[in-house]
Amino acid sequence: MKKIFVSGANGFIGKALIQELKKRNINFVPGSRTLYGEIEKVLDWNVFLKDCDTVIHLAGRVHIMNETVINPLEAFREINVKATIKFAESAKKKGIKKFIYISSIKVNGEETFDYPFKASDTPNPSDPYSISKMEAERELRKLHEENKFEVVIIRPPLVYGPEVKANFEKLFWLVNKNFPLPFSSINNRRSIVSVLNLVDLIINCVSNPMAGGHIFLVSDGRDYSLKDLLLEIAATQKKDLCLLPASVSAMKFFLKLIGKNSFSNRLFGNLHVDISETKSLLNWEPKYTFQETYSIEHIVSFEEFEICNKK
Repeated sequence: MKKIFVSGANGFIGKALIQELKKRNINFVPGSRTLYGEIEKVLDWNVFLKDCDTVIHLAGRVHIMNETVINPLEAFREINVKATIKFAESAKKKGIKKFIYISSIKVNGEETFDYPFKASDTPNPSDPYSISKMEAERELRKLHEENKFEVVIIRPPLVYGPEVKANFEKLFWLVNKNFPLPFSSINNRRSIVSVLNLVDLIINCVSNPMAGGHIFLVSDGRDYSLKDLLLEIAATQKKDLCLLPASVSAMKFFLKLIGKNSFSNRLFGNLHVDISETKSLLNWEPKYTFQETYSIEHIVSFEEFEICNKK
């Protein structure tokens, strides 16, 4: 096997991926702004793809809360669609054999009701970020050629692990403060994925001959309620957790009043995915539990990687 080019190598998923590639002695080129600058401004990818036969494309404009640009959709399209397709076209001309694109479960939609999301579902993106991801997927699939330039698409839900930020980090903060939390009656269903399980799936797709031309959903293989999630976090921090009952409808109403309706949906709504096709087609199973993801071994390995990166 030749080298794997990893774009977005300095991101949360990228760091975990590179750590695992090192551990497995797989040759790779870590691509980041330090190497190629702004992705939308790269004129020639050939020099960066030398001796590579696989691309794992992680770089992109991420979902931004409280977006301030005048035209968010065009801002996302510039990087997530136009720059991605330009990169893929260059990779195809260069002779890259497999292009693995990390998309988002938001392409399927924001919430599930009676049934879990499947890869075959009609896309239902609802914001500029997810629309741009869907458009990139569609254009990439047009470039797919079996045994020549194989496109693989992975749609993860929320990805967690050491160094994760945003709302997931806030849950850790709440648990750490030992605040009584009014969530004991929250029994929603949400699929999430350990960054270690996502990385393991990505590496499986690199060498698996069955991966090309498919869209894969991924999760830890179980669903978490908000209550489950808080209990898992408390266990990793060895904290006692005080959960109190409260009216879910009242909490939803309050959040809607203060303009946090989308946050309310993420907190109390359902979003679960069906990964049966991913498991059967790739002969893959998620290996890591929540607790294993936050074990001393993995936290230390991430910290060591950070230190090496800063030297």
